Order: sequence, then structure tokens, then C-alpha cells
Amino acid sequence: MKFRSLSLVLLIGALALVWATESSAQVNKRLGTAGASELLIPVGARDLAMGSAGVASARGVEALHWNPAGVSRLSGSAEGMFSYMKYIADLNLNYAAVAATFSDIGTFAFSFRSLDFGDIALTTEDDSEGRSGATYSPNYTTIGLGYSRALTDAISAGVNLKLVSERVDLVSASGVAIDIGVQYNQVAGFKGLGLGVAVKNIGPQMRFDGSGLLRDASPSNSQRPEQKVKLEAASFELPSSIEIGLSYDYLMGENYVVRGSGAFANNNLAENQYHLGGEIGYVTSGLQFFGRGGYAITENNDTDINPFGATLGAGLVYKAPGINVTIDYAWRDVKYFDANNVFSLKLGF
Repeated sequence: MKFRSLSLVLLIGALALVWATESSAQVNKRLGTAGASELLIPVGARDLAMGSAGVASARGVEALHWNPAGVSRLSGSAEGMFSYMKYIADLNLNYAAVAATFSDIGTFAFSFRSLDFGDIALTTEDDSEGRSGATYSPNYTTIGLGYSRALTDAISAGVNLKLVSERVDLVSASGVAIDIGVQYNQVAGFKGLGLGVAVKNIGPQMRFDGSGLLRDASPSNSQRPEQKVKLEAASFELPSSIEIGLSYDYLMGENYVVRGSGAFANNNLAENQYHLGGEIGYVTSGLQFFGRGGYAITENNDTDINPFGATLGAGLVYKAPGINVTIDYAWRDVKYFDANNVFSLKLGF
């Protein structure tokens, strides 16, 4: 069983490297052409504060976004999490997720994310200035259904099926994306060393449709009356990626733990990225305190393509009888905009 599980990890890693090699040759020609970019917005303060390098180290319900294989490593039998991010350009991201382990069957998870745009002035061909005072609010939501299972004491695998919905006034698009990941702890027998591989946002292309694409048309050289025609919107690909990462945990005495993480992300329609992060924690029987930091850069280090910079954060874990309460905060530097602020609350049972 252990040999088969290890073979699965190696197979996924090999396929990931082949996919990354083939896609990297074409990415520059189609840079920035992917849609559904809300799938790339990170959720949860802990791993964001560590430079988004959590593909190998993410654990529990928050791992559903970073690597679904880590969901099976809950702190108890069930966890619930809520996260709020103040994003860029007055956008806000709300995220909620729950996960529960059912005996030997595995761990199931459910997540919901919503991107809040606020009210936007409605403009049309006839009212390009928005003088009517009418407004609209785009509705971008994603529902995730995840499953994770520990194949051995060291290896776990997981999958997350996501239903993506985008609505902008009178047009909408919907699609399906899937994440698949594995995590391998104590790689090659080294205590504290972890490996993670995740293939994310794989799915068919999406296309907008709806009454907002209808236009009035007057036939030429014909006695036919004016009629409606529908414009055909172009389809767009999902922002697929493959992430490979390592993590290392080191215990310093009885009360201190140090963790370092690194990851490489190959994106199908964006620049490749490198992620580095770490945390140091003070652990007692009832309380845990953590300080975190990280950084992510693009392959060519172009800040106009990737405006996000250094990350910092802190966390507090309070262990009470029957429940664990975790509060995390993350700050991320952003060029041209105000910095991102993320707050997370997690409850473990």
C-alpha cells in the first residue's frame, strides 16, 4: 500500500513537470487571456502571510484552497472557517468552509466564496456617462465540494470540485473546475520534511451568455422590420496552474516551532511564480502564538504583472475543552493600491 501511494505521488509529480514544460512555451503568447481570475485570490490568513507557499504545509479546512490533500489533516474531527479579505480597488472577498472526517471513509469539505464589487454606475451606448443614476453589482461566487483521505501515515491525497458562477448585470457564465493534490510528509525518511503537489483549476472553457448580448438590428436592402440579434461572446480558459512545494518543520526545545515553506507555481496563462514563507511559534498546552512572513515574485520579477509584494501576519490558537479557536491575520503589500488585509477565524472540534 505504501509503495502504491508513493508511486501515485511520483506519477502526479512527473505529469506536473511535463505539463509545466509544455505550457511554459506558449504562455507568453497568451499572457493574461484567462478568465475567472477570482479563483486565484487566496483565502485564509495563515498561508497568505507565509507568501502563499502552503502547497506542502497547508493543513485542515484552510488547505482546501492551497492543496486539498491537506484537508484530511484536521486538528480534530471537524473544522469550520470564515475568512474576510479587503482586496484591491474596493473589492472584498468573503469565504467560508467546513470539513469533517467520517471514520475510515475520509474527510469531506464544503466551501463558499463570494467576491463583493459593491454598486457600480450603469452605463450603456445611449448613456455612456451613467446620468440615469442606475447601478448594478456583479455577482461572482464559487462553491467547492472537497474530499481528502490519508493513504498512509505519511501520504494524503485530495480533490476539490468547484462550481464557478459569474454574473454581470444581464449576462452570466458558469463552469466547473477541479483541484487535485497530494502531500507527502517525512520525505525520504527525513523528519519534518514535507512535499506537496497540486494541479488547480482544471476545467472546460467558460462563455458569457444572456439578454445583455441582444442588440437591435435593421436589415439592409430588405422590407423586414427591425429585430433582435445576439452577439456571441468569446469563450475563455480557466487560470490553471501546477504547484510544487517543500516545507520543513523544526522543534526548538519544548515550546518553539519553526516552519519554512517554498513553492513554484507554473501558470498556464500567466507568469510563473516563486513563493517563500516561514513562521515561528511559541506553543504551550493551552495557547499558541505565531509570527509569519513571506514573499512571492514572478519569474521575471515584473511588478506591473504581479503587483503583490511582501506578506506579514500573526496567529493565535486557544485550546479549550472540546474546541480549538484560531484567529489569524495577514497583511500583503500591493503596488498602486492599498495593502490587502485578511482576517480568519477557525473553530476545531
